[in-house]
Amino acid sequence: MTKVGGTIFIIILMAVLFFLNWYVYQGVKTVLPTHFLLTGKTVYWIVAAGISLWIGFTFFTIMQEGKITASSQKSLNLFLTISVTQLSVILILFGEDIFRSMSSLFSYFTSSETGSNMPSRRKFVSQLAFTLAAIPFTGFVYGIFKGKYDFRTIRKTVYFKDLPEAFDGFTITQLSDIHAGSFTDYDAVKRGADLAVAQKSDLFVFTGDLVNHKADEIDPMLSSFAQIKAPFGQFSILGNHDYGDYTSWSSPEAKKANFESLKDKHKKLGYDLLLDESRLIEKDGQKIRLLGVENWGVGFHAKGDLEKSLENVDQNEFKILLSHDPSHWDEQVKKHPKNIHLTLSGHTHGMQFGIETPIIRWSPAQYRYPNWAGLAEEAGKFLYVNRGFGFHAFSGRVGIWPEITVIELRRG
Repeated sequence: MTKVGGTIFIIILMAVLFFLNWYVYQGVKTVLPTHFLLTGKTVYWIVAAGISLWIGFTFFTIMQEGKITASSQKSLNLFLTISVTQLSVILILFGEDIFRSMSSLFSYFTSSETGSNMPSRRKFVSQLAFTLAAIPFTGFVYGIFKGKYDFRTIRKTVYFKDLPEAFDGFTITQLSDIHAGSFTDYDAVKRGADLAVAQKSDLFVFTGDLVNHKADEIDPMLSSFAQIKAPFGQFSILGNHDYGDYTSWSSPEAKKANFESLKDKHKKLGYDLLLDESRLIEKDGQKIRLLGVENWGVGFHAKGDLEKSLENVDQNEFKILLSHDPSHWDEQVKKHPKNIHLTLSGHTHGMQFGIETPIIRWSPAQYRYPNWAGLAEEAGKFLYVNRGFGFHAFSGRVGIWPEITVIELRRG
């Protein structure tokens, strides 16, 4: 972002924060006792101004440093928690304002009285707004302190008519988006890795974003993830964060050295890193093809070369592709004449925030990605999007929990 662009962004951000604070204040002053009104107003605006300046400074620092540090993550946590809570309050207050405006308009045309006919804001509505806003507030507090380590195992069975018989019941454990630089609780990380080990799958795959910025972020957790072994091997690919593009480097050589170090970390983890290439997986004399591409995503790196990974691959082979960004499946993979049966991706994290129930399934991620989590299918070609093991920017998870995926292949 340019210096001018950054300045404009900060100005817009501060304007938005002021609007949120001002609108919530309309409810605050309604519920404050009369004798405490002046003191309450003063305290509210001092706290609101202080938090807003802290948030503004955080975004300024991120733009200057070119990365999100552990300190700035705390500020982003505060920003998201307060903003979502405020929006919950504003939603109810806005509903009341619509009613008040309609009532005022009706009175204007039906009453002979002059002057303002706008009904006063009702205290119980403001009380209701703050009471209901406690729900998202509590959710974010839980997500920041506990939810980001609430690892879940999700199992999916996918059926294919042309799956080789030897692979009927074959299982694949998938991790994605570890984002090692975001973790501080390494014991919790080990619990998550142990859960992946406990699945005892036939094959293990990792679908990118091992780190946030630098290769050495994974060092404290190497032993935890290196323990994940599978009879048919462990395979990995790169994600958009793995190239070191989101931080500043002293020289191009330093960036290149970091990238080479990152590839070496995959070796130390026991992962076979696929860089636009493929491997044959053989069982009982039958084979399936595992493909892996570098990152390819709409709006991100488009380094991956699907055609290169398909070199010397027979049209009739059963194929599984590892591709970090699910937009690759939408743009290239599902349309490819060489039928790629199953694609495993990550990247979206489900935006680390949303609602997933049997009735409601929503996340802000859906406005960016048509397939943002879980299983998708089109014309017999399948995509699975892992919700991510780690987290980034927002140091928490609310409703979209960290995931260990187990895919079972079935013939039928």
